[in-house]
Amino acid sequence: MRELIDGSTAIVRGALAAGCDFFAGYPITPASTILMSLMVELPRVGGVAVQGEDEIASIGMCIGAAMSGSRALTATSGPGLSLYSESIGLAVMGEVPLVIVDVQRLGPATGGATTIGQGDVQFVRWGTSGGFPIIALAPSSVAECYELTIEAFRLAERFRCPVFLLTDKELNLTLNTVEAGKAGPGTPPPRPGPEAPRGPEIRSVVPYRYEPADGVPPLVPYGGDATVRFTGSSHDERAFITKDPATVGALNRHLVAKIEEHRNEIERVALDLQPGARTLFVSYGTTAGAQREAVRRAREAGRAVSSAVVQSLWPVPATALGKAFEGIERIVVAELNLGQYRREIELLAQGRPVIGLHRMDGELLTPDQFLETLS
Repeated sequence: MRELIDGSTAIVRGALAAGCDFFAGYPITPASTILMSLMVELPRVGGVAVQGEDEIASIGMCIGAAMSGSRALTATSGPGLSLYSESIGLAVMGEVPLVIVDVQRLGPATGGATTIGQGDVQFVRWGTSGGFPIIALAPSSVAECYELTIEAFRLAERFRCPVFLLTDKELNLTLNTVEAGKAGPGTPPPRPGPEAPRGPEIRSVVPYRYEPADGVPPLVPYGGDATVRFTGSSHDERAFITKDPATVGALNRHLVAKIEEHRNEIERVALDLQPGARTLFVSYGTTAGAQREAVRRAREAGRAVSSAVVQSLWPVPATALGKAFEGIERIVVAELNLGQYRREIELLAQGRPVIGLHRMDGELLTPDQFLETLS
């Protein structure tokens, strides 16, 4: 049995299956359908959905809800993400488990509100001060919208950090057929990692921990028996502001190590490798659909070609891509931007030619454009 749904519906189902119980957002094309759906669905399961007065207020409410123990989600597009920037940094510093859906559209500025683009790839990584790592996942199908939304919540709680789900206008608003059950519904999973202590012993709990650097302490939520402090400034393990170099250094090493030293838990790349192939196609998001069709056509014509669809954009999945590069002589990176992720592939390519296949006119790349790079 199959059903006809779009990516926004799959994301909403994935959020509910992950146990999301709080959403705040501001209407913006093409992410508004997530807001509208959750305004209906969350109250049915005892959750709360709020249309904020603007994007800044919306992400602020999500940070507060997450630090109070809710599983929080927000959704926006490029212009709204710009307004989220300072609060994203706050979520990094405060180690807030938060899922942010960015439904990309063509920029810059207002750009094409109903036009596809993939121009936020570097923005989600570097769009706030400090340069500290984040996690970003990129589904390439409706079924993956559901699956990776659940994974985004898991990773946000596992690493106590903001996790981006980077989608796009076509993926979210286009109806597709999927196997029934591949895009929900589901049962909320248990929270990963140790539970925070409760009762009298919670008064001695330290809400942050910097040793070992890659460790992640359990979240001690607001509203319990303990006094929990929260600040966007450099702070010690009890969240008191400090300028002590040793403490600040330990904090900042921790914010990096807890993600970078656990790449093996985050990396996701769908590999379709063909023996004897000398060309590798690399893509992510909606563009992967044309890539899969191009690979099918090429192989039917007797031409060997391999495929890698990146599902975890940040941190860059260097191990999985390194495996895909074995025996490859040239790499084609396809994106609906001017080559934002191609730069990351070039750093890993070890001298192999990296060819950019780009489009920024509001239209999709086609299988024929992929095949032309094989000529």
